[in-house]
Amino acid sequence: MPVNRQVTLAARPAGEPAESDFALVESPVPEPREGEVLARTLWLSLDPYQRGRMSEARSYARPVELGGVMTAQTVSEVVESRSSRYAAGDLVLGPYGWQEYGVAAADQLRLVDPHVAPISTALHVLGMTALTAYFGLFSIGRPLPGDTVVISAAAGAVGQIAGQLARLAGCRTVGIAGSPEKVDDLLTLYRYDSGIDYKQEDVRAALERECPDGVDVYFDNVGGAVSAAVHRNLAKHARIAICGQIADYNGLPPESVARGLGFMIVRRAQMEGFLVGDFAHLYGPALQRLHRWLADGSLRYREDVVEGLELAPRAFIGLLRGENRGKLLVKVAE
Repeated sequence: MPVNRQVTLAARPAGEPAESDFALVESPVPEPREGEVLARTLWLSLDPYQRGRMSEARSYARPVELGGVMTAQTVSEVVESRSSRYAAGDLVLGPYGWQEYGVAAADQLRLVDPHVAPISTALHVLGMTALTAYFGLFSIGRPLPGDTVVISAAAGAVGQIAGQLARLAGCRTVGIAGSPEKVDDLLTLYRYDSGIDYKQEDVRAALERECPDGVDVYFDNVGGAVSAAVHRNLAKHARIAICGQIADYNGLPPESVARGLGFMIVRRAQMEGFLVGDFAHLYGPALQRLHRWLADGSLRYREDVVEGLELAPRAFIGLLRGENRGKLLVKVAE
């Protein structure tokens, strides 16, 4: 039997994670029980939420235990199935984590059709990050044609989709990103109307320039000083969808976003956090629309691919620093 290489949590980081907080270990390939599926990982998704799973702080999901495999969605090939729903050779999307082989319950999996699009897209533009953008924008942000929509971390996995969906809804789109190259992606690849480099510009002044009538919808992926600048330029009855707060994930102490919520009263604004799992009963129709938009060219994407499971910790640390350009993936096997 082949050996199963795994990346486990070796220590809980204080502040920014270090490579020493992870361990690359070997273990026997697990055997599936009745109703379970053993699969070999092909593609692994790296996402900011995984930083929260490294902490014991109160959250919406249980943390990874010390010595436990880091959590993640993967695209995997079925090796052995103890479920009638899947057969050896099937490609599936599932929660197999940072490892080469894993076992998961059949009801946690979804088939991936390799004829529809490259199979890695099941981890972003046809998967969870796109669904996050879809429901955050349409169910929480509720954009109207002509609205000005601002998105932070706009060139990231969620932001790149959210901006394109806002454009499809007839909105003016303004993206905030962290390098000239990412801003170029916003304008040329994702077709944002305007892009702001928060590392090179005064964000508040840039927003006043690009959003003279204020911000109607803010899709917040970052929190921190960037969001504080957006809050000062909201339009009346603005809607804020809080998707992520990456500025706080490594902070000791975390960055303060709102130095008071008076702006919510003045602008009669609405702010709501959300989890994509809240909308699980609506995934089917949303994925159909995403498939259609990808097929007709309405949706575009960029992948940032690292090859080799052993490089996942370093790539993940870079993700939290904003070093990736597009959806960050680890190619584990052919």
